[in-house]
Amino acid sequence: MFILDLNTVKKYIKNLNVIDSDNIMISKLSQPKFYLKILGIPYLIEDTNISISSDIIEKILQSTYIFNDVVLTLKPKVIKVSSKLDMAVIWIDI
Repeated sequence: MFILDLNTVKKYIKNLNVIDSDNIMISKLSQPKFYLKILGIPYLIEDTNISISSDIIEKILQSTYIFNDVVLTLKPKVIKVSSKLDMAVIWIDI
């Protein structure tokens, strides 16, 4: 949907007579360039059968001083390593 909106804006601007269309930069959405990969986290919360979620990860990050000035660009991704292991990998785009 966003790409269609950007293409519409691009076509509109290129069709204006007062703008030199050769000097218009191609529009695109921002793409995260920095990420943090956390390994070795239990997939299930201790003493429960509840899996860790991105909402839980966000709350933990908000309460940790090292992430005070960090802005998340996307929700954290929680991936279970294996169906037989209780381990997760967490990807955080900052």
